[in-house]
Amino acid sequence: MGSKFSDVDEYGFQRPEDFDYSNYEEIMSEYLKVLAKRQMQWEKYMRSHGISVMNRALKRYIRKGVPAHLRKLVWLRTSGATAAMASDPALYRNLLFQKHDEEIVDMIKIDLPRTFPNNIFFPDIQNQLFNILVAYAHLNKDVGYCQGLNYIAGLLLIVTKDEEGTFWLLRHIVERIAPNYHTKSMSGLITDIAVLNELLKVRVPDVHAHINNLGLPWAVIVTKWFICLFAEVLPTETVLRIWDCLFSEGYKILFRVSITLILRHRDTLMATEDISQLANVFREMLQSPMVTNCHEFMNSIFTIPGNIRRRDIESLRTQVQ
Repeated sequence: MGSKFSDVDEYGFQRPEDFDYSNYEEIMSEYLKVLAKRQMQWEKYMRSHGISVMNRALKRYIRKGVPAHLRKLVWLRTSGATAAMASDPALYRNLLFQKHDEEIVDMIKIDLPRTFPNNIFFPDIQNQLFNILVAYAHLNKDVGYCQGLNYIAGLLLIVTKDEEGTFWLLRHIVERIAPNYHTKSMSGLITDIAVLNELLKVRVPDVHAHINNLGLPWAVIVTKWFICLFAEVLPTETVLRIWDCLFSEGYKILFRVSITLILRHRDTLMATEDISQLANVFREMLQSPMVTNCHEFMNSIFTIPGNIRRRDIESLRTQVQ
């Protein structure tokens, strides 16, 4: 008996050959009910409040998931991208029409076809993605173009279907959520991997010690998690639920997700006996039923890691530098 789900997801991504349709159907039978309920609640909230001011109620609604048709609006408003765009409305167009560095243009042209080869919508948006990446590279000379930005901008564009809006969301991510992750020195990324290391040392000392003893560096494990903000790492719907919260709550969500992933796979990680087994567990856990069940997983990132305060992360950043 075939699955009622297509081999292409709603965002145009081809599902892998070994995709577990029966488990997915089980998860989605419940999640679709959640989505229907959330949509009604969001419509009621929007009629009463709109999205002009970030408050506790809106934060709670975002944590429980933003309906797909509202994501563009919610992301642009809560990130501050709408206000930034209004303050400099000609910026994007001016960047597109200025003289461009040929070396940067060539790097982006080489990377574009590799971005989402398994996405059926991607051929239609390649030119828009090229524009976004070229424009941002010429705005932020410290970053220029860095691999990883293509995945972030590509997924933003698939979701929002808005070229200029994607440019402003990408700018917010690179400069506010993940500062200095994508520069040549990657100093912000190196610092935050060290911060995560310190958080894990305190919160899961047994797993932390075990992984260190087996000799798999944390940078090997989490660099792609952070540099792509989990795009091309976790299932698409789970990534978008993470991004809902990233735009409204900022970088601490990256730490919440990372710690939750490790805590929830604690027993499997502790059972590994060598670096090869450990690497396999880290690879397999990123597509496990636990992370595919995005609603349950997102609920758990706000309970399992415990309290993670912005000032604690800032303090650790200072200590590890």
